[in-house]
Amino acid sequence: MTTRTQRHAADPNPSSKPGPTPNLSPEPSATRPSTPTPGRRTPAPSGGSSRGPWRRLADAVTSRRGAWVTLVLAVLVTTALMGALRGAEIGRADETLPPDSESARAAALLAGFPGSELSPVMVVMTRYDERPLAAGDLAAAQRVGTAAAGSVGQRASRPIPSQDGRAVLVSIPVRADRPNTEIATDVKAMRAAIARPGAATAGDGPATAGTAGAPGLRAQVTGGPAFGADVAGAFDGADLRLLAVTIGIVALLLLLTYRSPVLWLVPLVVVALADGLAGVVAKAIGQAWSLSFDSGIVSVLVFGAGTNYALLLISRYREELRRSDDHRVALRDALVATGPAVLASNVTVVLSLLTLVLAVLPGTRGLGPTSAAGLLIAAAFALVVLPAALAMCGRTLFWPFVPRVGDADASTTGPWARVARAVTSRPVPVLAVSLVVAAVMASGLVGTRVGLSQTEQFRVASESSAGLQTLARHYPQGESAPMTVVSRTEAAPRVAEAARHTAGVVRVQPLAEHDGWTRTMVVGSAEPDSAAAQDVVRELRDAVHAVPGSDALVGGQTARQVDAEVGARHDLTLVAPLILLVVLLVLVALLRAVVAPLILLGVNVISALAAIGLGTWIGRTAFGFPGLDVLVPLLSFLFLVALGIDYTIFLAHRTLHEAQDHGIHEGVVRAVGATGGVITSAGIVLAAVFAALGVLPLVTLGQLGLIVGLGVLIDTLLVRTLVVPAVLAAAGERLWWPRRLASRP
Repeated sequence: MTTRTQRHAADPNPSSKPGPTPNLSPEPSATRPSTPTPGRRTPAPSGGSSRGPWRRLADAVTSRRGAWVTLVLAVLVTTALMGALRGAEIGRADETLPPDSESARAAALLAGFPGSELSPVMVVMTRYDERPLAAGDLAAAQRVGTAAAGSVGQRASRPIPSQDGRAVLVSIPVRADRPNTEIATDVKAMRAAIARPGAATAGDGPATAGTAGAPGLRAQVTGGPAFGADVAGAFDGADLRLLAVTIGIVALLLLLTYRSPVLWLVPLVVVALADGLAGVVAKAIGQAWSLSFDSGIVSVLVFGAGTNYALLLISRYREELRRSDDHRVALRDALVATGPAVLASNVTVVLSLLTLVLAVLPGTRGLGPTSAAGLLIAAAFALVVLPAALAMCGRTLFWPFVPRVGDADASTTGPWARVARAVTSRPVPVLAVSLVVAAVMASGLVGTRVGLSQTEQFRVASESSAGLQTLARHYPQGESAPMTVVSRTEAAPRVAEAARHTAGVVRVQPLAEHDGWTRTMVVGSAEPDSAAAQDVVRELRDAVHAVPGSDALVGGQTARQVDAEVGARHDLTLVAPLILLVVLLVLVALLRAVVAPLILLGVNVISALAAIGLGTWIGRTAFGFPGLDVLVPLLSFLFLVALGIDYTIFLAHRTLHEAQDHGIHEGVVRAVGATGGVITSAGIVLAAVFAALGVLPLVTLGQLGLIVGLGVLIDTLLVRTLVVPAVLAAAGERLWWPRRLASRP
């Protein structure tokens, strides 16, 4: 028979004990180890009565017949749902415009204008030697424009030379009310026509003759539609690359963790099946509710969380195999012990994600219900399908390191316990040093710009980005992305006059009238999306709004950026406090205390700020990110707090129960010693999975993967190893108020 003290020392989650634990005798003999009896069932470590819900679930999915039935049903249900829901389409993943913003309302009005579906693709041409253009070059530019426009059945504008005489611009209208993948077909056709001998040289290729005896021209196809086409091309095969990298990372880390050539395959297959189902369910939800979101984030969350759940279950399963020679009994006890912790962890993240439905940015709001659904599926597979698969395989799945009954458990004397003992002996200095380190990390946020321009949002080089830079060198910088003012026709002349007198405006041109509204183009002198350009948008709005009876609205690319940043600030100030409230309530419910949840949540917030600061600094210095995308601060905070609190739950809950038998200080040591290994493994897996987002070309995802990956490592190696044990030891029993611990002196 195994003593109670031994069972607590090896239990990574004793949260589900049936009730208060009576005090053990202070005599050493009270914890004398004893040898488990082969074949004898170890008492269930958690789950309440033997007929409680976790015990009934464990019995159902781990029995010989139940395991088979569970696996067959899981495959049939998953296959049926994936087949029924396949084909669902989602909105733009990078949509960041609040629907009730001024630029969105302007776009809605402009959509009613004839030809509003057309947007110009611009072909900008310069000489390779950067000398002024000659008459022959202008004639060649006209032929280039004609050839490019003819390839898509459109007509090109007349060539527009730059004021410095070193560039010429031709615009070609294309339908922009189509997906980027369809627009890309037209853009490719234009570039192919330009690249034909006798036209000009496309992109950055070698110079060729535009006409007989004339120097070659470098032609770059750019503008909004071309930029969107290049983005679509950059994402070709990106989802497959992300899936392959994620599976490779998880497989490698599981192989290193389990040191078994077979065991790692079982959780990997189960989590991959959950990810496949979560992907189609998320898309179906997105289509049904008109949500836009990035499916890559959903996939990373499912793989990361699902693998973490599997690590916790299998770690406890290994411990139980040292106590029982019946692997089904060991697996049942492991599921009963870890199930409540996995469920609490999952509910915390799911509820935190659902707060995103209150966000105004579509790309943020869409992640809420879709990611929550994915994590619920991950938890279901981890708590139902994975135990059934493990039950089918048996003890030999751990080969060559098969756990045997009576094997020694060094969880209370290993390296994690030694670190915890050192921390609890001097908790105040550890806390002081840790807070200084966190403050230094968080200082990386100082001076950080939030909001990226269109060309800064993608890491891949493209012809359209290079073309926009060429335009900026030879034309007014705002020419490539003019502002658009839509106003009542009777007030349009006064609106145009107000726009002309706005600082930073270089050109104002009324374009069209429709149904009592007039569309006016306004070109600024500042680089689109820059801080100066955003100031021009704000001043222009103030000027045209002041025109009586105009009902003027200012839209355009930079106006969208202004509105997106306003929406991002709104979401951060609204949703972040709700996330903290959700996490606090979960901690209070689990720990049945008030002080401990407040302090532990505070530690988690400090850890999150430190991670965001460090990730921002590394992104700026090592990867050249000029600032944070508007979606990154809130999503980083959400994932760092909601995912990081999981490890706090495991450690604090374990400490609470260990302290009832061994006192606070020894309870902390035993809790860290028992959970340190599995928490570290889970943290490394989660960090590596988020880092896989870096294979995608979107800067937003790269920043998110970098910050959350670093944050999980900080949380695992610094906060959960040093800070939380120091806080628990320094505060003592006061931390658990109003709960009273029946602990030894």
